Amino acid sequence: MTDAVEQARAAAAAAQAAAEEARRLADEAARRAEELAAALGRAAEATSAPDQGEAITSPGVSRAAEATAVPDATASTGEPTSGTGAAPPDRTAPDATTDPSSNPDPSSATDAMSSSGPTSTAAPMSTAAPAPGTAPAAGPLGADAVEAIRAGYAVEGTALELGALVNGDPLPDVQVRIPLGMLNRHGLVAGATGTGKTRTLQLLAEQIAANGVPVFAADVKGDLSGIAEAGAPNAKLLARTEAIGQRWQGTASQTEFYSLGGQGTGVPIRATVSGFGPLLLAKVLGLNATQESSLGLVFHHAERAGLPLVDLSDLRAVLTYLVSDQGKAELAELGGLSKQTAGVILRELVTFADKGADRFFGEPEIDTREFLRTAPDGRGIVSLLEVPGVQDQPEVFSTFLMWLLADLFNELPEVGDTDKPELVFFFDEAHLLFSGSSKDFREQIVRTVRLIRSKGVGIVFVTQTPRDLPDDVLAQLGSRVQHQLRAHTPDDAKALRATVSTYPTSDYDLGEVLTSLATGEAIVTVMNEDGAPTPVAWTRLRAPQGSMDALPSDVLEARVASSPLLARYGTPVDPESAREVLAARMESAAAEAAAAQAQADAEQEAARAAAAAAKEAAAQAARDERERKAAQAEYERTQREFERAERAAAGRRSRSSSTRASRTGGRAGDDPLGGLLGNGLGQAIAKEVVRGIFSTLRRRR
Repeated sequence: MTDAVEQARAAAAAAQAAAEEARRLADEAARRAEELAAALGRAAEATSAPDQGEAITSPGVSRAAEATAVPDATASTGEPTSGTGAAPPDRTAPDATTDPSSNPDPSSATDAMSSSGPTSTAAPMSTAAPAPGTAPAAGPLGADAVEAIRAGYAVEGTALELGALVNGDPLPDVQVRIPLGMLNRHGLVAGATGTGKTRTLQLLAEQIAANGVPVFAADVKGDLSGIAEAGAPNAKLLARTEAIGQRWQGTASQTEFYSLGGQGTGVPIRATVSGFGPLLLAKVLGLNATQESSLGLVFHHAERAGLPLVDLSDLRAVLTYLVSDQGKAELAELGGLSKQTAGVILRELVTFADKGADRFFGEPEIDTREFLRTAPDGRGIVSLLEVPGVQDQPEVFSTFLMWLLADLFNELPEVGDTDKPELVFFFDEAHLLFSGSSKDFREQIVRTVRLIRSKGVGIVFVTQTPRDLPDDVLAQLGSRVQHQLRAHTPDDAKALRATVSTYPTSDYDLGEVLTSLATGEAIVTVMNEDGAPTPVAWTRLRAPQGSMDALPSDVLEARVASSPLLARYGTPVDPESAREVLAARMESAAAEAAAAQAQADAEQEAARAAAAAAKEAAAQAARDERERKAAQAEYERTQREFERAERAAAGRRSRSSSTRASRTGGRAGDDPLGGLLGNGLGQAIAKEVVRGIFSTLRRRR
């Protein structure tokens, strides 16, 4: 029931928004009809009174004649200049659709930068070029508003030239500028796809570098590399630049090309895992708050245990070790890290590496101060990061850029407010940075954006709508270049209203203007030199001086090969890190375990041998005892037999002696041996002889 009610409410809101849009379109159509009728009436009056000397132009005439008439109207004043009276250098970046001959994309709005210039549906065409200092009657702004814009964008110091005010037609004498010193207040370039954001990026980058400030930008679509070569003129390009008061001349910017981990053409940019940090890595891996906190514990443990985290394999090795039997004691010491959470992080790391992201991590790690270099002639070097296939790994791309900013923040000293930034960092496709990010991650971004200004770094976010950025980030942006917004859906209409509400009060119907801007036009408001917002200005942007064609692959490769940075960062290095340390530790532990096991086995074998020897000795002792007893018994038996024999012999001797005595008359001395054996001494000698014989025999056994 609740879902049905919510759906009904949503449908009602959509219907109401559609009705409001229909009413707005109807009012706009009526107003335009009235303006067209008035214009036709003025044309008719001019036709009936040719002696007034007015320029007569029918509504259907192309604006080419008007555009060529504009420079003549300002010939006496020359090209608009800054408050210093010197003409600023035309180091502007081209719009993506300036030149059809140099833009390979046929879908781009080339006519927006053609000689006729884009026509505005919000204001009727003027019939003559306005004189300097006056506003055309057909434009949405009155003379006072035009003068306010002229004064609001007058700059005494160095400024970037964005383009000319549009008030029905471009006013080349009313130039829109950004003070160079205000770029570290950050900025936003927004607009729907195909409205010229990338060329506005190039517009700013060329002029910033020409003023001696290094630039870093990501080449997401691969069409910024032409900034390294001078652009080629053509009739449409020159007609457009003349119409806005730009003295165009093809100029190349010194450019260094980079690639993420060597994926693409450029000097490889790598970072170590420990340098990347757990917060950014958790964002890349899509971890929740608990897992993010656990990953921080792993980093803390690795640092404490002396385990350098260079690449993803090192981090996987640490996690694998912690969940193993050898590391479970150390895992228990971490307290907040469970084995299950460690397993989840490990699986995410494996998936992340399988996508090819592991090539972004390793050594040599890029020194972000390389992006702060200037050329020998004093111009800033434009560092372009080639990011092919960003749609496949948007989190890696955006988070890597955030790492570069964070590293710069840690490396650079405090400089405060300066006449020009130390570096301007263009954050293209900025919506990718905040998509799915955690609260802690957003807080880190906001803190970096807020504080890095004092380090002299300016950040320009490039995205589709301002709502792609958190409110805390939007609040830090001092300059805004808003290209066309589209309001084809209720959500788009809501976003349009929200965008309009963020601009200062102006004489424009911004809701109408923002949806009718031609490619190469934008609504601009910036910070002036006093830090106050400038008036809102409908601006036709300048054309680039560099080529809008991407460099041919062979030319790009040759430029990269000649870079002095390639020798330093081109070849990956695999130093001894956590993986090797843990492998050695586990091998040592395994060797110690094997040695302990061998010793235990030896001791067990020795115990078994000792037991066997003891058993054999006991058996031998038992055998010896049995033999002794047997010998003793044999001896005693023999002794008894001997004694019986001796008694028998004694009896026989006694009887024989008696007989012999009787026969011999008692001469016993005639038998000395018998006499000896017969007396006591003879018997003792005989006994000892027998004992000696048997004792010798027993010992020999």
